[in-house]
Amino acid sequence: MQPREPSRSIRSQLLLAALLCGSAVLLGAFGAHALEERLEQAVQADTWDTAVRYQLGHGLALLALAAGSAQPGWPVSPGVERWLARGLVLGALLFSGSLYGLALGGPRWLGPLTPLGGLAWLATWAGLALAVLRRRPD
Repeated sequence: MQPREPSRSIRSQLLLAALLCGSAVLLGAFGAHALEERLEQAVQADTWDTAVRYQLGHGLALLALAAGSAQPGWPVSPGVERWLARGLVLGALLFSGSLYGLALGGPRWLGPLTPLGGLAWLATWAGLALAVLRRRPD
């Protein structure tokens, strides 16, 4: 039996997951080495680390979403799955992106973007929970 060809949506999710996770590793190393002097203050270094940790975690969540959707009995419809994937990416851009900017001394207006990213992630996780609860057992 040959493996199924992944759908465009799954391929997109896998690509985005790889980019989120790979760039989190790259940014973590960049913060630890190249930005060592710039991030001397403990608060800036902690902010950077938080951004990397959350980006990596949600990149892995996106990877799990893509992998799960290929499984029989997956409780999430393709349309909902696309919205969940978008929520994970949007959350990473807003939450982690704003924290990276703040850690580098960016403008203060980045601060309010951080909780918006958190809200995007909360909505995504709530959406997944609702999708699972709405799924009728086979």
